[in-house]
Amino acid sequence: MKRYVKSLILILFVISFLTGCWNRRELNELAIAMGMGIDKVGDRYRVSIQVVNPKEVTADKGGGLAPAILYTEEGDTVIEAIRRMSILSPRKIYISHLRMLLIGETLAKEGIAESLDLMYRDHEFRSDYYLVVTHDSTPEEVLKVLTPLEKVPANKLFATLETSEKYWSPSLTETLDEVIRDLISDGKHPVLSGLLIEGDREVGATQKNVENIYTPTELKGSMLAAFKKDKMIGWLSENESKGFNYIRGNVKSTVGHVDYPGGGKVVLETIRTKSDIKGHVEEGKPRVKITIHSEHNVAEVEARNVELESQETIKNIEQAAEAKIKLLMESAIKKAQKTFRSDIFGFGEAIRQADPKAWKEMRNDWDERYFTELLVDFDINIKIRKFGKASDSFLNYIKE
Repeated sequence: MKRYVKSLILILFVISFLTGCWNRRELNELAIAMGMGIDKVGDRYRVSIQVVNPKEVTADKGGGLAPAILYTEEGDTVIEAIRRMSILSPRKIYISHLRMLLIGETLAKEGIAESLDLMYRDHEFRSDYYLVVTHDSTPEEVLKVLTPLEKVPANKLFATLETSEKYWSPSLTETLDEVIRDLISDGKHPVLSGLLIEGDREVGATQKNVENIYTPTELKGSMLAAFKKDKMIGWLSENESKGFNYIRGNVKSTVGHVDYPGGGKVVLETIRTKSDIKGHVEEGKPRVKITIHSEHNVAEVEARNVELESQETIKNIEQAAEAKIKLLMESAIKKAQKTFRSDIFGFGEAIRQADPKAWKEMRNDWDERYFTELLVDFDINIKIRKFGKASDSFLNYIKE
């Protein structure tokens, strides 16, 4: 009994030091931020934050107002610009539910490291949001565009980026932790998805953009921004971006056609891909081997006399697909070596893992000397697994 009393007294004593929800904030006191944009105007940061308009998002029938509100301010630092928004917003802007961080092209070219320190340091910023670079537009202009299907534009950007990476593969979903890891890495520079506005920007910022079946202004991401350390140095095209994702093993699913020898096209759907990068040093010269294992289904046949039941036909299609994927990867590597002079693939990391001693001698001159002349070997293995519902095409039976 005495032991029970002592335990009870100890528990009550400990509970007395607990402060409960001392820093709680009610939802009606907060403005929930979903999207944030940072750019540079001269020497000052221009920060835009898209917050949810809760009455329009949660109600079954909205009042005809915009589903989100955009606040924009400037400051000598990022946090000063955010705090200055208190003169515009009746509620404290709450960052913890951020989905997208948009970086302006001007800031990206100057360097992003300093502007990311706040996001990495502040306890309210989580690190599971995606970072993108805006192309030929400012983050403020992008965050103004109203979007269909998803009421809050930042949610649309988040979902579109994930969908594009999963089903088309020229995009990339990079979180803050992943970007910082690449920034401090010796053998790899960051790569971020690009985002551009297609259509009339003024119309995109009005309700007219989502009133009809056709959306006049859309947000599109089909390219990648390449960096050297923390400075953006150029853009990869859509095909080069696909080549990059094949090298890095980021291709989950996509489609692409190969030309059939007898004329026409055969479209293949990628269902899974595995990539492996191995480095080694021969006589003081680094060399990298990229091994790709990829499985495909036949998605479409736009050619006559294609005998899919023939092993020879399947082998020819597989070889054509291997050659095309190799061409995509070579185009990305050539752009990085000759134009960017920046190892965005992590080849340096592969050399470091294979031969740490040799890497110590190469690391300081890696991008400018060794990477630009690096020899890359390919081992691509394509396997076609299924033909869809038909092993033959009805095109073969149409009389010409």
